[in-house]
Amino acid sequence: MTEQETTQRMLMELIKEECTIDTTEVMEYPPTALSYGEKTIQTAKGDLTFPIPIGTYGNFSFVQAPPKNKKSFFVSLLASVYLSGGNNFGGNLRGHRDNKCLVHFDTEQGHWHSQRVFKRVMDMADLYDVGCYQTYALRTINYKTRIEFIEHILKENGDKNGLVIIDGIADLVSDVNNLEESNLCVQKVMEWSAKFNCHIMTVIHSNYGSEKPTGHLGSFLEKKTETQIQLELNTVHKDNITVKCKRSRGYSFETFSFTINEFGNPQILGEIYDPLKYFVVSKNKL
Repeated sequence: MTEQETTQRMLMELIKEECTIDTTEVMEYPPTALSYGEKTIQTAKGDLTFPIPIGTYGNFSFVQAPPKNKKSFFVSLLASVYLSGGNNFGGNLRGHRDNKCLVHFDTEQGHWHSQRVFKRVMDMADLYDVGCYQTYALRTINYKTRIEFIEHILKENGDKNGLVIIDGIADLVSDVNNLEESNLCVQKVMEWSAKFNCHIMTVIHSNYGSEKPTGHLGSFLEKKTETQIQLELNTVHKDNITVKCKRSRGYSFETFSFTINEFGNPQILGEIYDPLKYFVVSKNKL
């Protein structure tokens, strides 16, 4: 056997060890990173109540909406809840940080606008310890370097990675319709979430007049994601945004709605009322 063949065999054995699943082993469900509401089920040992995950550690999710549909505001809301565990803005949203870090990458905006988003998150979370909140604006670097930099930061953080936000993922490829780049990008996100046991939340535009996320990149995200979150403008109250779980590998969270309050912060509403699309869904008043 040649040296190259020996090296290849060793590599395959390592992959085999990592990827083999023991069907007799009792495996716990992945721990929750973000949740909305709770579910109770009956078991042989009695009722079991658990949070309904928006995302779990070791997986990734994505938020989709047409341009200017408050995607960054919604991500800010989730980020503030993750850092604080729960706050007055988030209603039944809960964060399960367990002393991990939130790493927030903005690929679209310049430094001033990115800082405004990051400061909004800190204010909503009532956060003074910035050590657990890492913020980066990547607009000025090219898409290949963005991927390399994100990987560098995740490696540097190691097991401190908790929730990782990439707003938006389309800036990690040269073209969302490039089949090879889109596939490799989503493979990278899957690799990072598993390798660093974090939850990665990405943001992508929807196609105009459609509920499909844009391009081949959006199609790959749909196939591989744990949770697909869709934002829609309320048809009656144009300042309100409806949030619905379009797809989930587990239990789907209930549809809810948020608005931008008088101070410019996103805040969950007490009820949804959109007679053209949804029933009235009662929520706990804030």
